Amino acid sequence: MPTTTPIDDAARYWVRWTLLFWAIGAVVMLYMKWGQIHWLGLADTDDNIRLAQVNAWLSGQGWYDLRQYKLDPPHGASIHWSRFVDLPIAGLILLTRPFVGAFDAVRIAVAVAPLIPLGLALFSSVLAVRRLIDRSAFALGAAMFFCMGTMLLMYMPTRIDHHGWQLALLATTVAGSVDPARRRGGLVAGGAIALSLTIGLEMLPYLALATGAVALRWVWDRAEAPRMAAHGIALGLGSALGFALFASYDNRLPVCDALSPVWLSATLLGGGLFVALAAIRDDRRGVRLAAAVAAAIVVAGAFALAWPQCLGTPERLSPELRALWFVHINEVRPLYAHSWRTWFPVGLPPVIGLVGYALMLWRTRGTVLFPAWATVALLGLTSAALMAWQTRSGPPAQILAVPGIAGLAWFVLPRLAHHRLMVVRVGGTIAAFLLLSGTIAGIVVRAIPNEAATPTAPIGATTGKARKTGPAPTYRNRVALANRRCPTLPALRPIARIPTATVLTFVDLGPRLIAMTHHRAIAGPYHRNQTAILDVIHAFRGSPDQARAIMAKHGATLLLICPGMSESTIYNAEAKGGFYWQLARNRVPAWLTPVPLPAGSPFKLWRRVE
Repeated sequence: MPTTTPIDDAARYWVRWTLLFWAIGAVVMLYMKWGQIHWLGLADTDDNIRLAQVNAWLSGQGWYDLRQYKLDPPHGASIHWSRFVDLPIAGLILLTRPFVGAFDAVRIAVAVAPLIPLGLALFSSVLAVRRLIDRSAFALGAAMFFCMGTMLLMYMPTRIDHHGWQLALLATTVAGSVDPARRRGGLVAGGAIALSLTIGLEMLPYLALATGAVALRWVWDRAEAPRMAAHGIALGLGSALGFALFASYDNRLPVCDALSPVWLSATLLGGGLFVALAAIRDDRRGVRLAAAVAAAIVVAGAFALAWPQCLGTPERLSPELRALWFVHINEVRPLYAHSWRTWFPVGLPPVIGLVGYALMLWRTRGTVLFPAWATVALLGLTSAALMAWQTRSGPPAQILAVPGIAGLAWFVLPRLAHHRLMVVRVGGTIAAFLLLSGTIAGIVVRAIPNEAATPTAPIGATTGKARKTGPAPTYRNRVALANRRCPTLPALRPIARIPTATVLTFVDLGPRLIAMTHHRAIAGPYHRNQTAILDVIHAFRGSPDQARAIMAKHGATLLLICPGMSESTIYNAEAKGGFYWQLARNRVPAWLTPVPLPAGSPFKLWRRVE
């Protein structure tokens, strides 16, 4: 009678083990972020707008109305997201509110909601590793997943924006793409892509590439036709369903930055052509290649003719907004433009993943696994290259590196673990794991003291998206302190006691203000609201009279600043003599009267007098 090893038993129950890994990871994350959960510390502007969006919906705003009316009142700020990510947050609030009260229900929701897509991302990554390497490699995949530090930040409690879901669906796309059951894999990958597009277009380059890889696999092997047909059906019908259920009123217009008629037409046409191509029974690769190229030309040509306004970047920023606002956003700057303390831990895992992909492509050449490895390797290579364009490509690059790193570790670690020398078996295995997982980068960063700030050393925003430079360590510390203190509930509580008003404040502070108080703000950092963003920037960079006119234009009666916040450093450095520059030096115009705040408040607040 055959016997099974503990490894075989673990592989048999890999789903249960994966759930256990998820539960342990969730508990650790909750412990790490307990203070932030307690104080409802939503550190990113997107998290605050997401909560404001959920609160507005629970207060009666329409399902398809995603305008944020507390920004740029009275017509509101157009937000390009969908309601899908709102569902678990709102569900947790409604489920727990009768038992714990409104405030604690929100705290529970923002703590638990990010852990849901974390589970999907972990399961999909483990499943992909299991399919690509070995059924017993699932634990190694889970270990490497939890070593991807930058990616894990997208799943930390209170991180309730949409990026975690998009990363999870990217991992699901990978798991479907490497599924040996072709029809099932096509349905999973195509459906995951459709849902990701429903949430937002941030993953569009990877999703388009994954779809193109399906066509290339069919060109190489006609047996891939079932995968191609299923992928096309799931992509087309899934996108149509996502558009019908989740597209806001604004997104039903021909906009370029969301699943609108623009991109829906592309997915429907592309999905239909996939089904048509899969029906071709010609065994000649040249014929299939010509058909695939013709289909790609049809989709690209139809898109260009129907929607020429969307051939550029989806944000469609004006040159002025790009120069005054967009270039200051940390996450859109190339990774190499940051300090090594940023690019080293972000970039090391994807590079190691590429080494792993090269090894696995060589080892699986000529086998049935080669096309699957080639698909994932192409995605990993693209994501690593995109980090040289924008830093926000770091998290997808890390999650796409997991199979490659796991493949490399599967090759290296057993050879060390079975070495005849104990020092190699123990020390070598540990050292190799730390290196291959990229964990060594975090150890190095923590071990080397932070360099003193220089006139070109970047100061990153912790509460929003802006950044600026500082001349001395004390300046860096002052900025960090302001970024930490101003968004806190104790700091905002005195402002929340003031009767409702429209407030001129920093673009990056607007989302936190409207999420935590009843006040309204002129702008938040969302590209569709270019006029409002520019108004705030012009107000702080221009003359006092210009600021007064802008406040009057928007009906703003309060002016709120947090001296030292990252955004303020831009006005201070680039607009010397401007309105903010004068306020920071206590040169306050006569048409502003101070509003008393408690001693020690990090804010300065004035009321506009007629």
